[in-house]
Amino acid sequence: MEQEQIINAVAKEMSIALRDDDYSFNKQLLISAVNELVATNFDKLISILYRMDVNETKLKLLLKDNPGTDAGLLIANLMIERQAQKIKSRQQFSQQDNDIDEENKW
Repeated sequence: MEQEQIINAVAKEMSIALRDDDYSFNKQLLISAVNELVATNFDKLISILYRMDVNETKLKLLLKDNPGTDAGLLIANLMIERQAQKIKSRQQFSQQDNDIDEENKW
């Protein structure tokens, strides 16, 4: 799975524009955007995390276990991880659909 595809999907969920094809640069933009939301519009961040289906329990535990770590980094990593899971799941279901005869498809 391509990292750029994943980071682009997360950026789309957050309504931020990426400026470069460099994964590290784009991840920094994402981290900055998350930190900005933490500081200025926490409700919007929660809404985005809910819409992306980021595991709340996992997020709370991660933040609790890493008190000195940048929260934006931790949250961005969870968002990227969740988006990768969703993309992988879609690909698997797409492949399963291709294995079904046309007559048996809904």
